[in-house]
Amino acid sequence: MGTTDIQRVGVIGSGLMGSGIAEVCSRAELDVLVFEVSPEAIAAGRARVVSSLDRARDRGKLAPEEHAAVLERITFTGDLDDFADRDLTVEAIIEREADKVDVFSRLDKIVTRPDAILATNTSSIPIMKVAMATHRPEQVIGVHFFNPAPVLKLVELVPSLMTAESVEARVRAFATDVLGKTVIRSQDKAGFVVNSLLVPYILAAIRMLDSGFASAQDIDDGMVLGCAHPMGPLHLADLIGLDTIKAIAEAMYEEFKEPLYAAPPFLLRMVDAGLLGKKTGRGFYEYGTR
Repeated sequence: MGTTDIQRVGVIGSGLMGSGIAEVCSRAELDVLVFEVSPEAIAAGRARVVSSLDRARDRGKLAPEEHAAVLERITFTGDLDDFADRDLTVEAIIEREADKVDVFSRLDKIVTRPDAILATNTSSIPIMKVAMATHRPEQVIGVHFFNPAPVLKLVELVPSLMTAESVEARVRAFATDVLGKTVIRSQDKAGFVVNSLLVPYILAAIRMLDSGFASAQDIDDGMVLGCAHPMGPLHLADLIGLDTIKAIAEAMYEEFKEPLYAAPPFLLRMVDAGLLGKKTGRGFYEYGTR
């Protein structure tokens, strides 16, 4: 791994994305601090990291001695004030604009380093919307990892109109030289590069299923076996989380008003019913008991 002036990393949230980002940074031998809202959420976040490390060790991707070292470099806290000394803090909470804006407003008052960078892992929300919740929008940037973050090599770098060029350069070097990721750059438009292409495809599959055009399995088999996709769109939606797909679609539709970005009513009903995909045990497919 390369060298960096970013040594102390903060992660806000320890769900699927937050725990993965924390693991990636710790495996790069950085000091990682993770925030969660309750002792129960902290325990769940730590368990996610342990489970991921166990899989990496069992597959021969992580030495047994490094397993313990990675965990030792990650500290969990329920106090945002602990983030005052972080060089880089990455927000990775629920994909809801109001919640993200609140986090950035609070971090702006807490993180005292004048050169500290505040980043969001949002999948779709324009970076400017969270940047303007701070008094330092030039130090705010989008750094979008993909799930599972320890495995997938891509990071989308999304500067806003206000992001300083030096901040973008520092984060690009950090992601490539230190974390070993491949970076693509997107303008600050809802959905960025990947989700602007991916989500309309998934929504089209949901509309096809709802219309009775084909079964879920046939839709997925068609794209896997006919187009060489590694996973079908409905299976992928379950993996991402149907609530996340809904949130991304709504953010994109709000910005562009394109019909292909509108969340289908069938998706809305599934989210209302709590059928969110693999994480709840049922979405377009069933995954057994949690």
